[in-house]
Amino acid sequence: MSAVGQRRTIAREATLSGVGLHLGEPCTLAFRPGGVGQGIVFRRVDLPDRPEIPARVGVAVEAQRRTQLGTGDDALHTVEHVLAAVAGAGIDDLVIEMDAAEPPILDGSSVEFLAALDGAGVVGHGGAADVLTLDEPVRVIDGESVYEAFPADELRVEVSIDFPHPLIGRQCGRYVVTPETFRRELAAARTFGFVREVEALRAMGLIKGASLENAVVLDETEVISDGLRWPDEFVRHKAMDCVGDLALAGARVQARIVAQKPSHRGTVTLVRALVRHGRLAGSGATPTPPPSSSRPPAQRHSVLGIEEIMKVLPHRYPFLLVDRIVELEEKTRVVGIKNVTINEPFFQGHFPGHPIMPGVLIVEAMAQTGGMLLLGAFPDPQDKVVYFTSLDNVKFRRPVKPGDQLRFELDIVQIRGPVCKMRGVAKVDGQVVCEADMAAMVRDR
Repeated sequence: MSAVGQRRTIAREATLSGVGLHLGEPCTLAFRPGGVGQGIVFRRVDLPDRPEIPARVGVAVEAQRRTQLGTGDDALHTVEHVLAAVAGAGIDDLVIEMDAAEPPILDGSSVEFLAALDGAGVVGHGGAADVLTLDEPVRVIDGESVYEAFPADELRVEVSIDFPHPLIGRQCGRYVVTPETFRRELAAARTFGFVREVEALRAMGLIKGASLENAVVLDETEVISDGLRWPDEFVRHKAMDCVGDLALAGARVQARIVAQKPSHRGTVTLVRALVRHGRLAGSGATPTPPPSSSRPPAQRHSVLGIEEIMKVLPHRYPFLLVDRIVELEEKTRVVGIKNVTINEPFFQGHFPGHPIMPGVLIVEAMAQTGGMLLLGAFPDPQDKVVYFTSLDNVKFRRPVKPGDQLRFELDIVQIRGPVCKMRGVAKVDGQVVCEADMAAMVRDR
């Protein structure tokens, strides 16, 4: 691995103003030097007490077409271009003051943010930078977005997109991300959109500040705004977005990231996996304490056998479909195992002579594994019951047959009141066979 560098901030303040892309409100944004070890912190100067939100994945929430930090009146929207410039410049400690909930969109890229940071003077200021590395590959699937991350001694981003438009189609880009290459190859790539989507997005309360001056806008055949800066500006912008969202790791990521059809939600999910499985090095200063809204450190438990599972889940033969829990991190993640044999009772009636495990039972087994995660947090799980309230983005990738071992991996993506949202995949021999987004709640029996 490459040597850990010195932490960096800016020498003086820099200010930009403009209108936000989605909320359409004017905003003045000021970059200010940060203290050693502070990390990247946003500050809302338009609100009482000037609340601060760290640029960390622990406070990221799901949002349409943007990266959002926090909820309610304190929330920050569409922060990805700002963070791309900060990460692209190799800055570790910075205060970003805003007098509105969304930074200005400017020209739709990160180049003006980067120019402001360059003008403020990027300087080393003591301590070793935090660096996040991997010891083994990580794979994440979020709807159509597929990510693989591999160990590397630098940040490499490989992105592929596919849009049914004559100017886009399938585009691929590979970038070794350094301050020099980011400035040259990614910073000026602008966000893009289609005329056919405008009415629907505005009905959702989005793109209120969009215009032909701050986005590449396409009709069915051509660009109707200013011309392209590169023929593949579209995939470059997606790569730039990835750099911005990766900044939510709270460290310099050193990994090879391969992203197919990336999205903000998918990349944030990837960052959660990187933080969970990666190794943090450097940290020349005492880290900033997490915000009160962050989750407590996860509690990892040993393998749970069928006896322990039956103490938690109410299911019994022939409907108990989880054999073993091999990983359990409280309020964070669970991994369960189901061994599929020809003796399963459902094989008697489901495709006799051609045994295939019913897809609905794969999903049910995944849900039971998720139930272990939710019920395991209660001291008396026998007094509780889990009700699954929704299933979304369910996909079956390949059949499951006798002799297969199903591995279910579920991660919590949001907890709001009694409702918990989870994202799950089922794998056989490392290959995804099923995936789904689930929502559930725990109730008294």
